[in-house]
Amino acid sequence: MYWLSHKGDVPQADPPPATASQTGPSAVKTAEQIAGAGSDSHANPVTNTGDNGANAAAKPPEPVKQGDPPQAQGGTNGSVNAEPVSQAKPPEDGVVKLAFTGDVMWASKVEDLLKQNGYDYPYQEVKSYLESPDVTVANLETPVTTRGKAQTKDYIYRSSPQAMPAFAEAGFDVVNLANNHILDYGKDGLLDTIDQLKAANIQYVGAGKDIKEAYRPVIMEKNGLKIAFLGFSRVAEDKSWYATNTTPGVAQTYTTDLALEAIRNAKETADLVIVLAHWGVERQDKPAKEQTNLAHLYIDNGADLVVASHPHVLQSFEQYNGKWIAYSLGNFIFTTNNTSSTWETVIMNATCNKTKSCGIQLIPIFSKWAQPVKMTEEDGAKLFNRLSGISINAKIDTEGKLIPVEKQNQPR
Repeated sequence: MYWLSHKGDVPQADPPPATASQTGPSAVKTAEQIAGAGSDSHANPVTNTGDNGANAAAKPPEPVKQGDPPQAQGGTNGSVNAEPVSQAKPPEDGVVKLAFTGDVMWASKVEDLLKQNGYDYPYQEVKSYLESPDVTVANLETPVTTRGKAQTKDYIYRSSPQAMPAFAEAGFDVVNLANNHILDYGKDGLLDTIDQLKAANIQYVGAGKDIKEAYRPVIMEKNGLKIAFLGFSRVAEDKSWYATNTTPGVAQTYTTDLALEAIRNAKETADLVIVLAHWGVERQDKPAKEQTNLAHLYIDNGADLVVASHPHVLQSFEQYNGKWIAYSLGNFIFTTNNTSSTWETVIMNATCNKTKSCGIQLIPIFSKWAQPVKMTEEDGAKLFNRLSGISINAKIDTEGKLIPVEKQNQPR
């Protein structure tokens, strides 16, 4: 049963394309805009055999404690609740409810749609699901800036700062910046994004002004529990994207020493440690070997939940040593291409407690033309059945609940 019941909307017809005059000051004409592709294929950089010099000299980052952000205001934009939730019921002590979404960006054709329909357009059909949890998390797959120099790569994104207030008001609390687009407009673009997030009271992990900030956890206290969030990427254009002692960048995990140390240190402070990862092969629904290896390493070193992105499609779920891994949540707000699997996503609800265990339930979402809507019951059942067939030591029931099973679809 979902935390909030929501009317199963039939996906809307494609909106008319934006006119040529509807380009903003931050829009950049790229191959993605011309072709309408929602992919960013590129070769992975060469894997290091050890940390670079800056990483080796770095001290373990200190956690940054964050208080509860202010509650988002506003209604549910017409959602129908078959099972209303009592607002008078106090939160259960020692239990925290978290929600996770896939990739989010507001550039290219998404920006055109926001200008046509309003910056709150992406959240109108799912806002109740985003506001309800104690903490809501996304992968922010774009710099939010009007500055910077476009990098030389196949797909580049830059989103307008005008989109940030609606994102915050929709209910998002934490974002992962450890990904292969956050530096599309260089160091200035990353630093501007951080400033925009701070102004919106949204916490960030996985990147920073230096290596210490990039690997540091954000710790939030909710209902008597301390939850630590960390972000790491195994997808970067080259080593210049890595944070160092003196330069901004991302928390890379081509080499694992700093990431594993950050997890162990967070474990000493927090009741729950959650790793937000960026990895894998685009448009593949099963994890590659390096994904499963890293996920298992994260859990072996203290992570209680691993939630990931980058492939632009939903991938397998796995239970490993009593902990859950979501290998990719796909696209939540992104450009639309002709591959229908990139339109399928979920809002992943995790209910975690003091025993460090989490129950997982999925809300099936259809996201096309930058507006996620809940799937019909029939489409949701088909999605859950497909995901059950590819998940590892797990199946998904008709309500979207993840259930452990033994020795199913073992990793390659």
